[in-house]
Amino acid sequence: MPVLTLPPPGERHELISSVFLRLLALIYLAAFVSAGVQIIGLVGSHGILPIAERIATLRAGSGWEGFWSLPTLLWLDAGDDALFAVVLAGCVFSVALFVNLWPRISLVALFVLYLSLFHAGQIFMNFQWHYLLLESGFAAIFLAGGARPGLWLLKWALFRVRFMSGLSKLASGDPTWAGLTALNYFFEVQPLPHWGGWYAAQLPEWMLRLGTGATLFIEILVPLTLFMPRWARLPGAWLTILMQVLILMTSNHAFLNLLVLVLCLFFFEDRDLRRVLPKPLTRWLTGMQPPPVLRRSPGGLLALAVAVLLIAVSLVQMAEMFTPWRSPQPVALLTRHLRPFQLVHRYHVFPTMKTERLELIIEGSEDGVEWRAYEFRYKPGDVYRKPEFIVPHHPQLDWIMWFVPEQPFFLPLLERFLYRLLENSAPVLDLLEDNPFPDRPPRYLRVELYRYRFADPETHAATGQWWQREYLGPFSPLPGLMLKKQGTSD
Repeated sequence: MPVLTLPPPGERHELISSVFLRLLALIYLAAFVSAGVQIIGLVGSHGILPIAERIATLRAGSGWEGFWSLPTLLWLDAGDDALFAVVLAGCVFSVALFVNLWPRISLVALFVLYLSLFHAGQIFMNFQWHYLLLESGFAAIFLAGGARPGLWLLKWALFRVRFMSGLSKLASGDPTWAGLTALNYFFEVQPLPHWGGWYAAQLPEWMLRLGTGATLFIEILVPLTLFMPRWARLPGAWLTILMQVLILMTSNHAFLNLLVLVLCLFFFEDRDLRRVLPKPLTRWLTGMQPPPVLRRSPGGLLALAVAVLLIAVSLVQMAEMFTPWRSPQPVALLTRHLRPFQLVHRYHVFPTMKTERLELIIEGSEDGVEWRAYEFRYKPGDVYRKPEFIVPHHPQLDWIMWFVPEQPFFLPLLERFLYRLLENSAPVLDLLEDNPFPDRPPRYLRVELYRYRFADPETHAATGQWWQREYLGPFSPLPGLMLKKQGTSD
């Protein structure tokens, strides 16, 4: 019989792990709810990119073998009711995990359900926080089983999301990061600013430059402390936490920063939490954590093998990302087969920085003379509307619109969206703040391009404006008017 050797009491993570799983359940719940209120308009039967069409195309081309390139439960049924059922089941299992009801089963179900929703969301959910949630959720399955490799994988995920984000900023050669001017632009040009970003943008330039340098330091060097002795690890933890709090105070990045904060628990040990948590809560939480798995048991060996494989693949990814080296064909093939299951990722948060904000304003008309704008819920439009704090919600259409003006890849999505507006598709219109044509759809649509800047403090105080904008003309890839029906003419 193998002998299980536990770490000294001060180095244990049973309490840390239990707290982590409860907080992970809340983040899963927020992610499912956020996706749930949008998913029908985004990818439902009358949405912008219906997932049923994508699955039908894959099935026609390669049959059920296509499942392995798009692993989602929606292969069984991709209708609107099925989408809603995935969201509802995700919420139920999130609550079950929070109350420690079948934790390992709940974690497996949450991973499968969120992976299904991730693939259903297509381009709308192709962002860093979804990657990190899936990677963390998978590692947590082993953590809930008591296997220490689950702890290693979660620490490794935290290290990579911070270290790779920082190193990618330097590797990109972007002049704003190299010149320490990135924060001069970031608060204004980020996809969905909130009012805290407006105030941060008013800071003196020397402070913004200092903040840019501090960002690089905290992202590149501080993550290394995660693997150092306690005297270095604890300051590293608090610097990482401080940075995440400052980002939350100035930016909307869905649940990314909340998830990083939860992962920061693994900078600490049980003795650190016992100093701050009430004893009854501590007893309750430690009672919810299973004992560690024997290293030579089948479960422990499986967890160890999976951890070694995923860490090796992520090391290959890092080498390919930052050096000219390319992996041998067998390794590249393994990585390609793993990719659809979202187990390891190349993280790179804002490796380059825009220096101006371009916004598309979509307008409709019944006569081609009087035009009314479609107002989005959260992205800049009305210059008097206060930018809202919406964490952990991720308004996916608003976020995607940030990319469209400068990336042709997103133009087909914009056209699909415009055609849904011409149809007055109710689920799509529900994604917007209001419908300027409630009785019938407009005959024409046009897309206008503006440059937006934060209003200066004097203008804001005098007029209440949060933004100032400059008209740049029709959006050139879609010039002129879009007709509702082919052959319509004046």
